[in-house]
Amino acid sequence: MRKAKDLVPREADRLGTVQGHRDGFGFVIPDDGGEDIFLSEREMSRVMHGDRVNVRVLGTDRRGRPEGQIVEVVLHANKVVIGRLLNENGVLIVAPEDKRIGHDILIPPKGQGNAKLGQVVSVEIIDYPDSYRQAVGRVVEVLGEIDDPGMEIEIAVRKYGVPHEFSAAALKEAAALPDAVQQSDLEGRIDLRDIPLVTIDGADARDFDDAVYCEPVMYGKTKAWRLIVAIADVSHYVKPGQPLDDEGLLRATSVYFPRRVIPMLPEKISNGLCSLNPGVDRLCMVCDSVVDNNGIVLAYQFYPAVMHSAQRFTYDTVWEILSNSRGPEATRFAQFRPLLTNLYSLYKILLAAREKRGAIEFETTETQIISNELGKILRIEPRIRNDAHRLIEECMLTANVCAADFIDKNKHLSLYRVHGEPSEEKLVTLRQVLRTSGLSLGGGDKPKPRDFAKLIREIKDRPDANMLQSVVLRAMQQAMYQPDNEGHFGLAYPAYSHFTSPIRRYPDLLTHRVIKSILQKKPYVPVLPPKVPLNLTLPRKGKGRENAVNAKKSQSDAKAGAAKGTKPPKGANAALPIWGQLGVHCSSNERRADEASRDVEAWLKCYYMRDHLGQEYAGTVTGVANFGLFIQLESLFVEGMVHVTELGGDYFQFDEARQELRGERTGIRYRLGDRVHVLVSRVDLDARKIEFSLVKSVGAEPGGSPNRRQLLLAADTGRPNKKAASKRSRPDNKIPQKPSGVNVNAAKSAGTLGANQSKSKASRKNGKASKPGRSVGKPAGSKPPVRSTKARRK
Repeated sequence: MRKAKDLVPREADRLGTVQGHRDGFGFVIPDDGGEDIFLSEREMSRVMHGDRVNVRVLGTDRRGRPEGQIVEVVLHANKVVIGRLLNENGVLIVAPEDKRIGHDILIPPKGQGNAKLGQVVSVEIIDYPDSYRQAVGRVVEVLGEIDDPGMEIEIAVRKYGVPHEFSAAALKEAAALPDAVQQSDLEGRIDLRDIPLVTIDGADARDFDDAVYCEPVMYGKTKAWRLIVAIADVSHYVKPGQPLDDEGLLRATSVYFPRRVIPMLPEKISNGLCSLNPGVDRLCMVCDSVVDNNGIVLAYQFYPAVMHSAQRFTYDTVWEILSNSRGPEATRFAQFRPLLTNLYSLYKILLAAREKRGAIEFETTETQIISNELGKILRIEPRIRNDAHRLIEECMLTANVCAADFIDKNKHLSLYRVHGEPSEEKLVTLRQVLRTSGLSLGGGDKPKPRDFAKLIREIKDRPDANMLQSVVLRAMQQAMYQPDNEGHFGLAYPAYSHFTSPIRRYPDLLTHRVIKSILQKKPYVPVLPPKVPLNLTLPRKGKGRENAVNAKKSQSDAKAGAAKGTKPPKGANAALPIWGQLGVHCSSNERRADEASRDVEAWLKCYYMRDHLGQEYAGTVTGVANFGLFIQLESLFVEGMVHVTELGGDYFQFDEARQELRGERTGIRYRLGDRVHVLVSRVDLDARKIEFSLVKSVGAEPGGSPNRRQLLLAADTGRPNKKAASKRSRPDNKIPQKPSGVNVNAAKSAGTLGANQSKSKASRKNGKASKPGRSVGKPAGSKPPVRSTKARRK
């Protein structure tokens, strides 16, 4: 590995991972969990995003952050980079799609292969960059044109390192599995084939991993409900140490895109053997519980079983049956009406118990992309949730709580789904915002979930409810997996685990194995396959960062011990470090999946909004920062930004406590929740960003205070302003440009090629790329159909 010529490694140097920024600078995230170390553009010219480096802190930058210098690159993370093949001043380069990689990759003669200019390609890096040399690579895969159907997904899975092809060994093992349940599989299982269990999922769901049944019972002298939640028994087919298990651990989760799913397990399992399809026998793990009329679980038991799904329902069908007992769907499924009515009655009980418990209920709006048969994106609309969704959610919550309680009472190590209480820093910020809105959060320094639930109820009917709810949501920590049970703050549970989706979540599969081991009175100790790299990425802050630091340390200690021939420790808690590493790995891959999904959705929304350039819409301020306002269009459910330079000639101060920008001279204020009228001014597909301009009057009132034009809001009519300029009528010199103050990753350091590259990148930013450069793409009508995907449950 290359070492800096002017530095010699020493003990004070720190090991960490480089995190690049699209504006050229970066950070080193230290393995010891300390403060992130800033890297200037000059230092970033020597490394790439994801590299493992030794860094030396030399001082602080002008913002008081520790600033470092690279001593040594320990490991290059990027073997293959995805990007577009361009011709810059006669030189072939690949511009990476991941903007955290600030290096264009030089393609030498004969390194182009069969790729054509403008195509999306994968490049194997031959020579890594340093202060004086550019990265060099060769094309190893041609993915196609940027506007090809599904290209945005192909880019995202490679950009974020999502495994998307199963190993030959895993496919071979899956192919060898039987197509149906065998008689030998039934040994030791409870036969539930006479119970009319049903599945209730979205209309576009392809795998059905949970089935439910409910009936009234007497528990002693107490009236109660028997709830059976049957979950596909994936652990029967996916065994520890086998290729399928290695593949499941590597992925840790299925990844859901608008038109495609990257499954955790091969289709033979996810859509076949372990999908609870109607009319066929399936193996399952069952949580059989008794719930009283106060929503308290009086008793539960877990056991392996065999079931036969009686019917596959969609959420909409179930809701039609429940809401209209004399409707056509209720008549069609008359035999299932008592079962669905029982489920609905229990749901109301569980909902009341949820409110009494003080669980926090956020009314967030999920969107789905609707396309026609030709692939043109017609609209983006909110996903409608009804009580059928919530019914299944409460059933799954009950099963997950019972699983956590069962594991906790038997004192067996496992992974809990933990959601910590908000940090003191976030609470201070939240209280400041609430104070400006005439609200307060109870509970003192340690507010409980019911305090937040009460606050949500208070803001529910306010006109600024969406804004306030988003502020409360930002105060919450991110849920994660860990072996230490610290409860689930948002759901107000003392212990919570994931049990209900082993087809698409590896932690659920681990929970099944633990429950089976307890039933068999045998301890389960997971083994980390040496060929499966764990994702131990450190989050920016919080408990997750602490967990990742401990996981990295335990991993390095284990490797050091193995190198010395030291025997691994034994005892009750000997497996604790392994569970800790698994928790961090699963949490990190969950975040990676979310990032990849958001990236694809952002690309599709940008693609869609190119047909709306120059049109005016009503919007709501959903975020305020010192550099501008984030606006969500009320009729399109698309978010973009109004840069602070677009707000007028005044100087705007950012008030974090009030979440507002205020003009020093005019006193004009822009706050969270304000309704504004904007014009779609610019769409950047590469950056996945949409930029707006505020619509203003030409003149001003006496005294110099701008008078905003009062227009009929587009949201009130459901249509854009008919007087809006079309995108073809806006000359290039009138299109708003990114302010000069924004860093656009300026010059590389040395050499003529570096200078030319900097000029080329700057010209590409301004839409003047040399042909054929980054095209603006084809009309939106060329996109393939986009279906909504199954909403993930908690």
